[in-house]
Amino acid sequence: MHIPPGFLQPQVWVPMVFVSAAGVGYALKKIDKAVDERKIPVMGVMAAFIFAAQMVNFPVLGGTSGHLLGAALATAALGMWPAMIVMAAVVIVQALLFQDGGIDALGANIFNMSILGCLISGIVIGAGKKFGDKGFYLSVVFAGWLSVFAASFSCSVQLALSGTIPFNIVVPAMALIHAVIGVFEGLITVVALKFIISFNPGFISVYNRVKS
Repeated sequence: MHIPPGFLQPQVWVPMVFVSAAGVGYALKKIDKAVDERKIPVMGVMAAFIFAAQMVNFPVLGGTSGHLLGAALATAALGMWPAMIVMAAVVIVQALLFQDGGIDALGANIFNMSILGCLISGIVIGAGKKFGDKGFYLSVVFAGWLSVFAASFSCSVQLALSGTIPFNIVVPAMALIHAVIGVFEGLITVVALKFIISFNPGFISVYNRVKS
């Protein structure tokens, strides 16, 4: 999912820098007004957890592998805006310290995995929690799948617009692989969320807490 250096042309990665900067800036503005300061350390813990979880890969198809994206998990636990900041921080650290994703592709990677992934997860989970605990957890599974699929589609469009891979090749290939990865994402997300809640029910943000 992380776009490597040199894969995007300036006409693609430059606008994505501004889009992502605006998205992250807006998220910071939102959490500055809405998030209790006591939640800030929790965001750090979630960022560390997602960072570690992304190091674990699982086989998918034809020798490819996938790993937890984490956008749905962060959104379910913290709310959409804090989750965007957490995911953006993870992507930035991966690019700057571990060369996982190109610096020139940082804006695109933040948009795909943080802004788009968390926005979709927030919409899906926000709708699901209206139906109680069962609806909440089902929406978390679907948000996990959809966030991965949407991020992969956005990534493939960016690659195609850059002329790196033809649109008719990259979109079906990315869609097939990440449709499968998304299933694992959804299942792992809900298992991880239940595990977190079992040890610390207060970890879940009031934004996403549901009533049985």
